[in-house]
Amino acid sequence: MERGDRHDCVPGRRITEMQKFAGVQTVKALKNAVVCLMLFPRFLLASVLLWLLDFLCIRRKVLLKMGEQEISPDDPPVFVSDSNKMFTLESLRAVWYGQKLDFFKTAHLGFTAPNSEVVQLVEQKKVRILDYARGRRPLILNFGSCS
Repeated sequence: MERGDRHDCVPGRRITEMQKFAGVQTVKALKNAVVCLMLFPRFLLASVLLWLLDFLCIRRKVLLKMGEQEISPDDPPVFVSDSNKMFTLESLRAVWYGQKLDFFKTAHLGFTAPNSEVVQLVEQKKVRILDYARGRRPLILNFGSCS
């Protein structure tokens, strides 16, 4: 094997490729960190509201039970199950996922509509949604049935 046969054996070239890869990964990590920092206050607010809703609903159930309760030795104690709580790990995951979806959506109120690609049914040709807009007439999209 001669010197000019293999380019990937050159030490300087391998280092620059690794540096580029590390740079790309660093940029991705920084972008994710910034997004998390931007979403975190919204997530905390939603979490606190879920906790308050749980607290108020449970408190109301307990107070209603206590108000209509007659002193009887046969009555079981008031019990609120964990299955009807909203402040759970699953709901917090759903809130975080919803916040991320809302943050990254392309359609925003008051801005230009996204011009997504669609496929025509008859010709199987890809076109843009806004290609169907005519003049100043509004374009209405129906995504469901009327039944």
